[in-house]
Amino acid sequence: MPKGYWIAHGRVDDAVKYDLYRAANAAPLAEFGARFLVRGGARELVEGSAKPRTVVIEFPSYQAALDCYASPGYQAALALRQGISESDLVICEGWEG
Repeated sequence: MPKGYWIAHGRVDDAVKYDLYRAANAAPLAEFGARFLVRGGARELVEGSAKPRTVVIEFPSYQAALDCYASPGYQAALALRQGISESDLVICEGWEG
């Protein structure tokens, strides 16, 4: 079964309030087996355009990635992020090669 991924490019406008979102999303991410592969850090944009922050989160399955996003716990956390940041988020299925 292929893994699932959240791939986000975002911009944080209020770092203090964003920390509340981070604290709130920890439980639902853990519940669905999420693991951060990329969480900010150095990067070089070499093609196209993207917001200044990149995050990649791995889930045990594509369905787990979808279910986490739709879960009440994550939706409550997401409400804390709205208005203080902007993101483009794609949930995608991994490739097993």
